[in-house]
Amino acid sequence: MMSRLPTDLEIARAARIRPIDEIAAAAGINLEALERYGRYKAKIDPAGLAALAPHGKVVLVSAMSPTPAGEGKSTTTVGLGDSLARAGHRVMIALREPSLGPVLGMKGGATGGGYSQVLPMDEINLHFTGDFHAITSANNALMALVDNHIFQGNELNIDPRRMTFKRVLDMNDRALREVVIGLGGPSQGVPREDGFDITVASEIMAVFCLATDLADLRDRLGRITFGYTYDRSPVTVADLGVQGALTLLLKEAIKPNLVQTIAGTPALVHGGPFANIAHGCNSLIATQTARRLADIVVTEAGFGADLGAEKFMDIKARSAGVAPSAVVVVATVRALKMQGGVAKGQLTAPDLAALEAGVENLRRHVRNVEKFGVTPVVAINKFASDSQEELDWLLAWCAAEGVRAAVADVWGRGGGGDGGDELAALVAQVVAGPNSFRHLYPLDMPVEEKIRTIAQEIYGADGVEFSVPALKRLADIERNGWSHLPVCMAKTQYSFTDDASRLGAPKGFTIHVRDLLPKTGAGFIVALTGAVMTMPGLPPAPAAMRMDVDDAGNPIGLT
Repeated sequence: MMSRLPTDLEIARAARIRPIDEIAAAAGINLEALERYGRYKAKIDPAGLAALAPHGKVVLVSAMSPTPAGEGKSTTTVGLGDSLARAGHRVMIALREPSLGPVLGMKGGATGGGYSQVLPMDEINLHFTGDFHAITSANNALMALVDNHIFQGNELNIDPRRMTFKRVLDMNDRALREVVIGLGGPSQGVPREDGFDITVASEIMAVFCLATDLADLRDRLGRITFGYTYDRSPVTVADLGVQGALTLLLKEAIKPNLVQTIAGTPALVHGGPFANIAHGCNSLIATQTARRLADIVVTEAGFGADLGAEKFMDIKARSAGVAPSAVVVVATVRALKMQGGVAKGQLTAPDLAALEAGVENLRRHVRNVEKFGVTPVVAINKFASDSQEELDWLLAWCAAEGVRAAVADVWGRGGGGDGGDELAALVAQVVAGPNSFRHLYPLDMPVEEKIRTIAQEIYGADGVEFSVPALKRLADIERNGWSHLPVCMAKTQYSFTDDASRLGAPKGFTIHVRDLLPKTGAGFIVALTGAVMTMPGLPPAPAAMRMDVDDAGNPIGLT
């Protein structure tokens, strides 16, 4: 009988974790720039590193289209960083912070897995250093101030029917998607329709993650458009005069969080917009801080390369010169077989025919990465159920496609082991080679054409269909002078289409844009497609049902 594999939580609790001062010293961080949050976490004041110029090269970890079988992007990111450090490179890892919504819902945590995790796993997955609470507070303070302004006489002539900003909560709670506020009589405010988004979908989260420093954060907050006047002119936070107060609420949160991997590699975990409803990358400040301290920065973008990676290239990389020198596309035999039509319960059985059918999904992602002028490397994240025949077939397929690829056993042999050494060697070769990075589209292209370009070039769509409200919004965007902004596509992560059930690499489909949301502080236009929600719901059996603490306060059931 096979022995039971330890859980991620068991592995994390058994790991030796070093005091954060030691991690900071090894990373070259002046201890005066370190603000400790207990023994194993700290914030870094970027001002304390101002004398260091950003120089590190960026390795972006992305993936094929996600499936319930799991791909292990964060696990691969951590394992790759550990393996590059093991090979003698000066490395830092930069990840997003987990959202409580998916932690308590279906996805679970976002600190990696097995022996390729960032620690302390339980604290990072729960409240961490309070950054998300600060972002939630800033968002909701804005809306309290807006509603108070309307109640106090509405000097700005704000139309309560044309609000584009919602309150937020870091939780999956479908019951709050549409609400009515201000009921109870004249002393309770002005009644209007409202709603909640999840915190990671807030524009303040996007602003937080794209700001270059505190001054830029204040300027971007001031540019946020939260609604329109009765004559349909946009109203901004600067018009209300509260950008300073919002910045005050975020002044500590904007400092990156330093933690460590099981192997002791320094990692910055900071910011966390979703990639299906936002731009899906950790904070720019954290990435630039890592580039000041390391020669190679390993970071990730959410979900598949059609979402997070495209947004990294066309939104984040435009902001402050953080274009990747290599892109790792994570794939698993299990997920590829699921893309080929195998049910989740049958994925452990060898099936080369399903693998061959599902590999079309990987091919499209890899070719898309090449359109940005960056060399892709396929990381085959190994699962215990993978047969050697399947792994060999997939390696041979990659070789025939002219794509560098390696099997990475970083879940079981990470934490300073040799499970990611071959992958690290390939990535190091690409990083040291030439790079001809380019964006997918120029900013002076009309918004409608930017959307068509992404849909056709990245998703493989025949075209795009705009709803009547979306067409009206296009006209508003043109009239208000926002056409120069890049586009952030809000689309299901499970498919290249806007229909989550269409797996593989579909052809002959249309992307349906139902609305456009100008995010003038973040500096992009969100295109809502299909049925994607900005406030997710919980699944029938949430992960929270398995969670608890023992009598000593140790967590139970975190994944």
